Amino acid sequence: MTIQVLDRIKAQYDVDIEVHIVPPLRDDNYPEPDLLQDMSRWEAALIAPGYGVTFPDASAHPPESLRELATRVLCNLGQNDFSSVGVEVSECLWRGDDAGLMAIADKHGVASEDEVRTKLKAGAERRKKLKHYAGANFWYEGEWYWGISRLYHLEERLKSLGAARSPNLPLIAPRPDICSKFGPGAQDLTLEYFVSLRSPYTAVSWEPTLNLAKASGVNLVLRPVLPMVMRGVPATVMKGLYFWFDCAREAREFGARQDKFYDPIGKPIIHGYSIYKWASKHGKGYDFFGAFLKAAFSEGVNTNSMSGLQKVVAIAGLEWEQAKEHLHDDTWQEEAEQNRVAMYGFGSWGVPSYRLLDPDGKEILGVWGQDRLWLVAKTIAERS
Repeated sequence: MTIQVLDRIKAQYDVDIEVHIVPPLRDDNYPEPDLLQDMSRWEAALIAPGYGVTFPDASAHPPESLRELATRVLCNLGQNDFSSVGVEVSECLWRGDDAGLMAIADKHGVASEDEVRTKLKAGAERRKKLKHYAGANFWYEGEWYWGISRLYHLEERLKSLGAARSPNLPLIAPRPDICSKFGPGAQDLTLEYFVSLRSPYTAVSWEPTLNLAKASGVNLVLRPVLPMVMRGVPATVMKGLYFWFDCAREAREFGARQDKFYDPIGKPIIHGYSIYKWASKHGKGYDFFGAFLKAAFSEGVNTNSMSGLQKVVAIAGLEWEQAKEHLHDDTWQEEAEQNRVAMYGFGSWGVPSYRLLDPDGKEILGVWGQDRLWLVAKTIAERS
């Protein structure tokens, strides 16, 4: 998707674009590589129209032989050819068009195996030096912009610097609006919201998700899961640093802030889920969950301490003397595991994730990320 907008970026902004080919990775930055491969393909087809690009609704990932050929062609291109020939290569790859890709290879040539290794190594080293780990990334003057869903941040930055050739032109890839008009049928739909008390992205998505549920009338069901690191999913320092930075940037876009946070890892999560289950029985589950997220990620409250947890309970409108009696109630663990299994069932392994169900409980949509909320809203509107 990002390769399709290179020409538009160069036309609209006074910047040079330097492309680096990087190898596919299977390391701790990609804890579920097979799920990622599947999700990245079918989700790209879902979101592409919202960003003004295209992606084939392919039922299978391209074979390794086709990916290798595409890599050899790309590694043989000059910098000025990526926004034209590179787009053709990408289209053939994701359509599974062997003949089309072979024709491009015959016309433009392919790099040798040694040349491919050299270019991939150089790309990986450059990316590592700039402190990232993924592909489809733009780097500009100290900041990373991952994928087409973060391109609008880069565009807004370039416009603020006076780099737009025409300041009146709209953004190339703005964040799609979250629709606010729904029919009465939305009340028959169920939106499952998979969340974690340790997730800054959950904190970013919290208010917008609750606002969507209120505006549409959809039945919102909160499904908490254990944080990735607490269920044995590896996480690197590099990945964590990018996530914290990106979340703060996303929070500002939603009119919130994450400039003060205190990571609630370990006991705060256990205590938090214990109190959440008790609060839910008293109709205060959502109040407590939201209060915890705000305290940890916006107010910098140390939820490792009893005094910090007491502040969260007070914000939620609950009594601490009653809440502390439930600090060691571990009966929430079975439900959290059921929620994790359900989340993996539709191809996601992280939060926040959304699953939209029809009146019969059949899945309509399953997506991961607060930056997919516009797609959730769009689907609710279409089904209502």
